[in-house]
Amino acid sequence: MDINRYTTHILIRIFSLGLVFALFPFAAKALHIIGGDMTYTCNGNGNYTITMKVYRDCNSNGADYDNPAHFTIFIGSSEFSTFQNVPATSGAPPPVSNHNAAPTQVFVVPPDDNPCVDVVDPPCVQTATYTLNVNLPPSNQTYSIVYQRCCRNTTINNIVDPGNVGSTYLVEIPPQAQQLCNNSPVFNDFPPIVICAGEFINFDHSASDIDGDSLHYSFCSPLEGGGSITNAPQVYWENGAIPIPAAAPPYNTVTFVAPTYTAFTPMAGSPTVYIDPNTGLIDGVPTTLGQFVVGVCVEEFRNGFKIGEIRRDFQFNVIQCNAVVDADIVEDEVIGDDEYVINLCGERSHLFENESVSFIDTITTFFWEFDLENGSVVTSSDVDFFVEFPDLGSYVGTLVVNPGQPCNDTATIHVNVYPDLYPDFSFDYDTCIAGPTQFTNLSTTEAGQAYGSFWNFGDGNSSIEDSPEYEYITPGIFDVTLLIRDTNNCENAITKPLTYFPAPNTLEIQPSTNEGCAPELVIFDNLSFPIDNTYTILWEFGDSVTSSEISPSHLYTTPGFYEVSLDVTSPIGCEVAIPYSSSVEILPAPTAGFSVNPELLTNFNPTATFTDESIDADAIQWDFGDGSPFIYETNPEHTFGEGTYVITQVVRHESGCLDTAQYVLTSEQLVTYHLPNAFTPNGDGKNEGFKGTGFFEGMTNFNMTIWNRWGEMIFETNDPEEAWNGKKNNRGDILQNGVYVVVVNYTEPSGNDVQLKGFATLVR
Repeated sequence: MDINRYTTHILIRIFSLGLVFALFPFAAKALHIIGGDMTYTCNGNGNYTITMKVYRDCNSNGADYDNPAHFTIFIGSSEFSTFQNVPATSGAPPPVSNHNAAPTQVFVVPPDDNPCVDVVDPPCVQTATYTLNVNLPPSNQTYSIVYQRCCRNTTINNIVDPGNVGSTYLVEIPPQAQQLCNNSPVFNDFPPIVICAGEFINFDHSASDIDGDSLHYSFCSPLEGGGSITNAPQVYWENGAIPIPAAAPPYNTVTFVAPTYTAFTPMAGSPTVYIDPNTGLIDGVPTTLGQFVVGVCVEEFRNGFKIGEIRRDFQFNVIQCNAVVDADIVEDEVIGDDEYVINLCGERSHLFENESVSFIDTITTFFWEFDLENGSVVTSSDVDFFVEFPDLGSYVGTLVVNPGQPCNDTATIHVNVYPDLYPDFSFDYDTCIAGPTQFTNLSTTEAGQAYGSFWNFGDGNSSIEDSPEYEYITPGIFDVTLLIRDTNNCENAITKPLTYFPAPNTLEIQPSTNEGCAPELVIFDNLSFPIDNTYTILWEFGDSVTSSEISPSHLYTTPGFYEVSLDVTSPIGCEVAIPYSSSVEILPAPTAGFSVNPELLTNFNPTATFTDESIDADAIQWDFGDGSPFIYETNPEHTFGEGTYVITQVVRHESGCLDTAQYVLTSEQLVTYHLPNAFTPNGDGKNEGFKGTGFFEGMTNFNMTIWNRWGEMIFETNDPEEAWNGKKNNRGDILQNGVYVVVVNYTEPSGNDVQLKGFATLVR
């Protein structure tokens, strides 16, 4: 173990942790730290004043500023510096004092203090300033004064896992700076709290140096520091949210969300956001809304040698801002902030329509100005402005909203007056017999050759060929449009009607069959084109029947050979060049049929006889629907179990044609139940019990009850095989002779409920 490191570790914990535990019984994770910086002043004789500024959101999420803040001083690049490394002549370790200044609350104002920009729901930032007075004996190594704290806002866009990433703020005093009693630069201005998306930043991030040293500015990566542990005592350890002492240098830098963001391009922009290395001016136009961590480093040079560096770590909020007054017009193109383009194609005049808006103050006045050729200038104070341009060419004008008032805005208007385009075309096709249509582009333009053509044929199809050939599938009157474009991106279009009613070149018919068995329904699918209901259509099916439908169906009932023809005439009297004719053969077919006896089967009569009644059949097949093999007999018999069966007869004619007949046959499961009227339980072995007789299989929910004449139930059973022996509940003495009432209930296999009532005469 490094004894010096261990001793210093203990000394600092004795000094720091006692205060921390006293002031902070628990530590919150400061999720709203948004930046900070540290500078130093040399007071002579090794005495320095260290100044640190820490920035946070006013909504601190319960995480207060550290009170006090704890600085750790390192010397050299060792893992953990010890004050014992100071030369022996320096005496005791340098004194460390902490001072906590009350945070200063800063409410945001419009960017660049511009009263003509409105920020909706502006954020709020607080600043806490801490000072540390310390004596640092001269050394040939660098002193590092370090403060670490976690964590940053979870909503930061440009670094990875920001809610678990803390900050390290430090200043280094190298040997040469110690010898010169150098003072670090100090940033001149508080960073902008908000930046307007789409607007130039133009923030002066420069610093001042009382020693007159040369300063060089650059974007650099902020430093990590502290961890996400918030539970005491680990919160004060090296990986805790408030490391005491701080971790030793060197320090890791934050991880940017690459490749979109880097330390040198911390915000998306067009033009890219950058910092001038000589002036510290940050410029560019941020384009993405959000929160972005930015690091700015300032290197200090004297006589060409670097003697120090400071850095600021800050969170920029890019939001949508509203201009109080915005000059705007109805334009063809926007080419910049308040810069618009209007293209006039074949026109020499234009009404400029004013779309200017005001978010706070009412717009009171306007001023239009256009510079025409030969130094001629036209102006207007109207809301809209009508301008006549003398000739082809490019012109520039302006619209000033609220001229001469504190909040005004100016729009620059570029007008291009281009020559006209003259679209035209012709078409040619055979009006009588269908075929392709040839379109010819006849367009002209004063600006040179038209280079872009777009055809809309009026039936949902299009082409970009200069002079296309196109074949219509359907007839009709089509509005054909040709749009042309020239080298100035001017466009013009012309539409002409095209009447297209030729007869098809040939008739293409697809019948559902050319051979069938009577009766046969044949569907004739007409695939010919162009054709619709305006055409005269005549079908002849060969059996004296005709049709005028485009795609008809026809039922042939008589066997024979039929000639089918189709004739089509267009609305203008043209007939098909090649007519359609074909043939359909209808073969003789048998007629299936049979009878069943009996028509309803039961378990007492399960066998049916099938009698063939078909006509012109030379073969018969039977399917009884119960999984049994097919039967090829003429009049078969078949035995069925309980259930419902579809009986199918298929018969065949010698022509090969088939016919089918079906019958739904039901075989029911029946039960029977009969009550006797008397019994003699006298021990002679004959008629000793009272019960019903019959066929009980399939019977459910059986119940028999027997009642005496006073309405008392003396016997009950749910078993149809159980008999009443003449005793009450079949136990004890035999009841007296007499007539007793019997009630029986049961459910048949079909689901029908049955109730029987009778009398049981008891005779000894």
